[in-house]
Amino acid sequence: MKTISIVTPCYNEEENVQELYTQVKAVFAEMPGYVYEHIFIDNASKDKTVTILKEIAKEDPNAKIIVNSRNFGHIRSPYHALLQAEGDAVILLVADLQDPPEMIKDFLTKWEEGFNVVLGVKTESHESKAMFAIRKMYYNFINRVSEIELTKNNTGFGLYDKKIIEILKEINDPYPYFRGLISDIGFESYKIEYTQPVRKRGITKNNFYTLYDIAMLGITNHSKIPLRLAAMLGFTMSALSLLVALGYFLAKLIFWNYFSMGTAPLIIGLFLFSSVQLFFIGIIGEYIGSIHTQVLKRPLVVERERINF
Repeated sequence: MKTISIVTPCYNEEENVQELYTQVKAVFAEMPGYVYEHIFIDNASKDKTVTILKEIAKEDPNAKIIVNSRNFGHIRSPYHALLQAEGDAVILLVADLQDPPEMIKDFLTKWEEGFNVVLGVKTESHESKAMFAIRKMYYNFINRVSEIELTKNNTGFGLYDKKIIEILKEINDPYPYFRGLISDIGFESYKIEYTQPVRKRGITKNNFYTLYDIAMLGITNHSKIPLRLAAMLGFTMSALSLLVALGYFLAKLIFWNYFSMGTAPLIIGLFLFSSVQLFFIGIIGEYIGSIHTQVLKRPLVVERERINF
């Protein structure tokens, strides 16, 4: 019998983990050809999430728990749990029930047909229309600037064969952009469309900073275009400044008594160039920060305890 690993990252999800566990268990009860393990990795929750998970693990040895020593963020913690999975295939499933557990059957069907990667792609969402539109714009932008083709509207929800996990273990990235790594590895993926349901209970743990963090990580890990754009734009604006200066000089010579230089163009130009410089200094800072993280080579997480491993 083939073993399937379900990986669920958690942070303050006391209202959802029990129902998620029950739904996953019900899915596998209808598929007797598989055995499974359900790995919950908790990012040092401040509510009763760990207590509930321990009660589940006490009754069911298929439920395995990793509790982090502190909150290591939404990028490192799920990736660490994926690397601990020992199944023939691994399915990443978030705790808030916005990834439908019933799609596990569809993933396994396509996996059995020979696909090493099966991804859930959300074509519609019951979340905020404005947020969904912003996400869509981001995916379109990053696909334009990226050196590889990334999967649009995929959050990591999907199935990954064991050979994919073995490759990820060899990469040893301390701050990985998981979605980008899957595309970078290059195996053909099968995409299953779905409509993302609204979160039933609790509030999302994502905020502007976490969304910005993962967006910039995707850009810095998979594109050099922003850096090259800085050089090209600098050259273009230098040439434009020279032309404007020559135009002002000629205008002053021709209309010496009537043409007033004024301070407005000087102030506008100063603020324009300053803002452009600050923008690209920020871009360069993002790349330097990414290099700094790679050089430090800190562990993905530090575990406080494990249960049922």
